[in-house]
Amino acid sequence: MPDIKVLIVDDSASVRSALSDIIGMETGMTVMGTASDPYFAAERLRSEVPDVIICDIEMPRMDGITFVQKLMQQRPLPVIICSSLAGAGSPTALAALEAGAVEIITKPKMGTAQFLLEARTRICDAVRAAAAAKVRPRSRIERTEKLTADAVLPPAGRRSVEHTTDRLVAIGASTGGTEALRVLLEALPADAPGLAIVQHMPAGFTSAFARRLDGLCRIEVREAETGDRLIPGLALIAPGDHHMLLQRSGAQYRVEVREGPLVSRHRPSVDVLFRSTARAAGPNALGIIMTGMGDDGARGMLEMRVAGARTLGQDEASCVVYGMPKEAMRLGGVQNELPLNRLAAEVMRFAAADHSSALTKG
Repeated sequence: MPDIKVLIVDDSASVRSALSDIIGMETGMTVMGTASDPYFAAERLRSEVPDVIICDIEMPRMDGITFVQKLMQQRPLPVIICSSLAGAGSPTALAALEAGAVEIITKPKMGTAQFLLEARTRICDAVRAAAAAKVRPRSRIERTEKLTADAVLPPAGRRSVEHTTDRLVAIGASTGGTEALRVLLEALPADAPGLAIVQHMPAGFTSAFARRLDGLCRIEVREAETGDRLIPGLALIAPGDHHMLLQRSGAQYRVEVREGPLVSRHRPSVDVLFRSTARAAGPNALGIIMTGMGDDGARGMLEMRVAGARTLGQDEASCVVYGMPKEAMRLGGVQNELPLNRLAAEVMRFAAADHSSALTKG
């Protein structure tokens, strides 16, 4: 297999040197070239195309986010943003992800070269994940003010769940998941079943990510806290660096957010969410495993299926990285694979079906 070719774009000579050393020492990777700003990078792209670009944000002549936006419109390539401006949960970091970046690495304002050398494993893992990503052209996302029927008609009281158990959905995603989740959640109506979501993100990112989705969707989206009830019309996103578990109390579902070791190399872990969902909800749950690298969630999805839950995987053609769904399918945890644009309809079909109904075939 040929080496992964990496183009490094950063106005700091020390950063370019440090990243070049890291990539150059790693088996299976090579530095195709370096550039001090996006204009020099564009010139380099005319003669050779890299597999992955590592890019700063604050640079002369053109900032990194604008560069990513232009790339995604003209020549989509996997981009890793490596910048001190892309702090956890910052609007800049989210803007980079929305522009099309597949990964964010936050570097400190001081001691950057040493930090990069110490973060070698994380950087190389990010390059491998990015190289496996299928990047597509981005169109501009039109945003409108979020309105509900409350503006026209006061809502009726929620139906009692004292003697019933609501259906719920557990979702796991990683690389490419920020955009995939937006597509899925935006398509859901306000009465969608409750959703518990694990998206692999560092601490500090998930709160801002949830707020951004909340502003786009008809359902409510927020970062989960221990004790939150999972109810129709609400999506709870696991906080970065914390696991989220589903618990049942009578006919009600609540989530618990807790610390703990990395599971499947992640915290939060999809496996933790799916296992707890299998135990707490069984056939009342639908599990969906989406785009992402690695195998987190594969075993948990199998546990959900054994417990009687419905299970879906995002299909290869619509995944940025067909890793997690592939592993779940290989283990036998996935009943059906569907393209991203059909998942929302399947969620609502599941919510409306009786327990003997089956999901439509992909």
